[in-house]
Amino acid sequence: MPKFTDPNQRGRTAEVSTVGEALHQLLDTYQLKAKYEQTQLIQSWERLMGHPIARRTDKIYVSNRVLYVKLSSAPLKQELNMSRSKILALFLQEFGEAIVEDVVFL
Repeated sequence: MPKFTDPNQRGRTAEVSTVGEALHQLLDTYQLKAKYEQTQLIQSWERLMGHPIARRTDKIYVSNRVLYVKLSSAPLKQELNMSRSKILALFLQEFGEAIVEDVVFL
């Protein structure tokens, strides 16, 4: 018996994959993985750093693999500057890879 091939199925594989796997394939295909991970990091800022720090964070963004954090408290800025390596280690532990290379507190 001949196999029926659907012309709309060109290039697709018959494998079954989870939504998560499909999302990762999509991000890799369109080279959006780094931007997606950076967005995840920004969205996780309060959970990772805690509410008191997040409350004093005015702005947070990533540019050229550097996380910039604008703070409203000078003493907190100084404290976080001294803890920069611990913060980067926390990000590495949380995400399993280095999403950003450095953190700059403004």
